[in-house]
Amino acid sequence: MGAPRLEIDLDKIGHNVRSLCTLFATKGICITAVTKAVLGDPLVAKVLVDNGIKAIGDSRIANIHKMKEAGIETEFTLIRSPMPSETEEVVQYADISLNTETAVIKLLSRYAAKHGKRHQVILMVELGDLREGIMPSELGSAIAETLAMEGVELVGLGTNLACYAGVNPTPENMAELCDIATRLRSEYDIPLEIISGGNSANYEWFVSTADLGQVNNVRIGEAILLGRETLRRERIPGLYTDAFTLVAEVIERKTKPSFPVGPRSQDAFGDMFEFEDKGSVSKAILGIGRQDVDPSGITPRIAVECLGASSDHLILDAKDTGIVVGSEVTFDVDYSALLRAMTSPYVAKEFLGHP
Repeated sequence: MGAPRLEIDLDKIGHNVRSLCTLFATKGICITAVTKAVLGDPLVAKVLVDNGIKAIGDSRIANIHKMKEAGIETEFTLIRSPMPSETEEVVQYADISLNTETAVIKLLSRYAAKHGKRHQVILMVELGDLREGIMPSELGSAIAETLAMEGVELVGLGTNLACYAGVNPTPENMAELCDIATRLRSEYDIPLEIISGGNSANYEWFVSTADLGQVNNVRIGEAILLGRETLRRERIPGLYTDAFTLVAEVIERKTKPSFPVGPRSQDAFGDMFEFEDKGSVSKAILGIGRQDVDPSGITPRIAVECLGASSDHLILDAKDTGIVVGSEVTFDVDYSALLRAMTSPYVAKEFLGHP
């Protein structure tokens, strides 16, 4: 297969998901595996289900539709609050959705009744990260409205941390979520079976906290795919961090100055970079750029240095590696780079191992 390409090791993903399912089950937590970084790819989804996952979450209803059409049999959760314009599709293809607006839940109710379905709803609670969520003081009215609607069933509460503002999951905010659930169960006489505590950022809280309270679900993507927690991007013991390999091809290899020549202004992306004059350096240009990957999120597996990128080119200091035109250079990817490379139609996807 040509380059650029993303090599996806399904066996390593399978190992990671088995390990995490076993680990989280020791404290009574089920994992909803998040597939948005792989665009809901059915081969990856099959590996997840075959290795212990009982529920898949994605932020795009199109991805859920794709997985269902491919015959993936599991519970599907839309993990981004539904857009009003997609609520009918949400009812048709997702079993559960995370919600923050009763106006949207009313639309879900309408379409659930229309299609003879019962759609399950988790209300998201704002606990400090300032992304999606209902303020705790406003949860009561949202619950009362939701309970009065036909076709929808309120099944739990959730929260999201460490995404927008980087607020860490802690024993304190997880206990607050549990306390809110206890109060609302009593006040409204409802079971609230699912208490979804967060995402891959909850790993440190999980391993360091003896009593997890009522939290019984987490939504895990990056830890499964890249083997890392997301507070400091440290490797989770026993997991693979190299299930994804980015491969790019050298299209130019020349000795050039290290410092630009002539008057300078903004680059193509509106930035002004500082350059250090190191004299002449051995440069390689690769046939991949910002349209295909986040250059700040890739790490070469050989002793070269990434100097920068334009839309279509990645510039390296090739040092004394001996790479030539036509050579392939491999990279590790972080979550941002993975997401963009999977989204780019110009990056081929090659699956390794057994689905």
